[in-house]
Amino acid sequence: MPERPVNLPESTDDHALLLGVIKQAGDIARRFFQTHFKRWDKSKNNPVTEADMAIDAMLHAKLTTARPAYGWLSEETEDNSDRLNRDKVWIVDPIDGTRAFIKGVPHFVISIALCWKGLPISAAIYNPITDELFEAQKGKGALLNGNVINVSARQKIKHCRMLGDAALFASKKWQNPWPAMHIESRNSIALRMGMVASGAWDACLTLAHKADWDIAASDLIVTESGGIATNHRGETFIYNRNIPKHHAVVTAGPALHAQLIDRVRHIPLSDPK
Repeated sequence: MPERPVNLPESTDDHALLLGVIKQAGDIARRFFQTHFKRWDKSKNNPVTEADMAIDAMLHAKLTTARPAYGWLSEETEDNSDRLNRDKVWIVDPIDGTRAFIKGVPHFVISIALCWKGLPISAAIYNPITDELFEAQKGKGALLNGNVINVSARQKIKHCRMLGDAALFASKKWQNPWPAMHIESRNSIALRMGMVASGAWDACLTLAHKADWDIAASDLIVTESGGIATNHRGETFIYNRNIPKHHAVVTAGPALHAQLIDRVRHIPLSDPK
């Protein structure tokens, strides 16, 4: 795993730009939410809506016009290898949690990260329905609606507040059964990670593959709130690689994260494609 770069560039102006456009994206999402909009499947069990596409088009236009030297990677834009030659890259998910959006459930966010040499340095996720804006800049802490947030100080897995798939933890395949936990889920992994960053929940864990656009913004928010976000082997995420996908996501405060990794690091997972 390559080391993360040091000597970070200044990103204050970029962060202000990011915050401005993510609120505009929220306006678009609210106009479509709980209305009759077009939806279709990009592939099996992979839905998209005209809201996703409208937000993506606006963000692409605003961000690439303002920063023409930066690369672009979005779930809803055809990938272009040109991003691999750019030091700074916008990584975007217009709606993370599209299934929830389609159902009219406010468990989704707009996610934007600015990455520099594989490291997120500026990020925000925004739920326009609940008006919750999580944001972070590298080395400057994490905020929720302007207030400083920190991960919980939970030390034990037993009775922790876990965001994940209850069926995964209840599976009979575990050699060491999981202790009792309060388990819920949200369709959006970015939102789940933000909820852990805020301390409202103690951890989130998924063994499903996730893409850069799913987690890059929330990764920085978690890290800046004092937490840890890694794959199931405890490896730090590096973004804007040739295949922008990852094996799994484990997020929690330091003590709890270490215990979770001990339980899942041995699991063989197929490589993302």
